[in-house]
Amino acid sequence: MKKTIFITGASTGIGKATALFFAAKGWQVAATMRNTKGHEDLQSNANIKLYTLDVTDTKSVHNAVKAAITDFGHIDVLLNNAGYGLVGPLETASADTVLKQFDTNLFGVIRTIQEVLPAMKKQKSGVIINVTSIGGLVGLPFNSLYHATKFGLDGLSESLKYELKPFGIQVKVVAPGGVLTDFAGRSLHNTIPTGQQTDYDGDLVKVWAAFENGTDNYSSAELIAGIIYDAATDSTDRLRYLAGKDAEALYAAWKQMDNESFFNMVSERFGLA
Repeated sequence: MKKTIFITGASTGIGKATALFFAAKGWQVAATMRNTKGHEDLQSNANIKLYTLDVTDTKSVHNAVKAAITDFGHIDVLLNNAGYGLVGPLETASADTVLKQFDTNLFGVIRTIQEVLPAMKKQKSGVIINVTSIGGLVGLPFNSLYHATKFGLDGLSESLKYELKPFGIQVKVVAPGGVLTDFAGRSLHNTIPTGQQTDYDGDLVKVWAAFENGTDNYSSAELIAGIIYDAATDSTDRLRYLAGKDAEALYAAWKQMDNESFFNMVSERFGLA
């Protein structure tokens, strides 16, 4: 019997690369996204079926999961990938902006997990993979709200691992570093209203320049998809999978250095020393 993966945020980037990767391995793929129009490369793949899903809408999540189970009979792997980055000073973020970031990156994951769990518990098996970020383990300047959602998702995953193990369900985290997708353009939002000047502008110029200079170390979406596949199929109890050389290097530094030395290193790297 073919296995099935249910993917949120499958229209582009890591989600799309993962849908194609699993389909090439013979899996059935429920590829979900807010707008299913277009996407011919996904539509034409015999192993992939597209579903409309907005992770911020409980009814939408329910309908997509129900339809996928009806079509495929089961869900073996849930990949929570949908999300976006919110950058900029915390002070300039509106209440609606903050809520939207949490509603997508954290609450949306919770909705999807809650919807899939009854079926996984019934079949006494399943793997839940949450795409976090190196930003779910290490904090960097002017990403406070994004980090808050990803640190929260990492903590949720760690606790849920114990909770679901008695039901034969594994929980895993894939934490990419920088990825060569359109994330920075399509999925990066700023807390500062367009045209508004702030007390942080000088530091922001330095920080954005440092991020742009680091793109040589970014990974392809296909590489991340391969790591997700390993997490889904290695049959281990391993929780975290760092994805990308930049993520591995930054986390190693965080683990090896004392806190103040690490903070000083980051400040220097981003021109804030």
